[in-house]
Amino acid sequence: MNKVILEHYPASKLPDELREGIALNASVTVTVEEEAKRPLGRKQLLELMRNAQANAPGTSLEEAVARVRALRDEWED
Repeated sequence: MNKVILEHYPASKLPDELREGIALNASVTVTVEEEAKRPLGRKQLLELMRNAQANAPGTSLEEAVARVRALRDEWED
């Protein structure tokens, strides 16, 4: 997460909604911190997994057999 701290920042430069109750000639410390992302829920994770499986490039039976034979042949030499 990113965090920015500005010390001795002029209150007069703050937006009105943040400056409420603070004197215009005051000096303030402004801290801006990014909120943590909420973890994905169960439904979202399942949907992502289904999409990944549906769009994943598959291996045909012939390709799988060829790979196994190639590996087996390496060990026979």
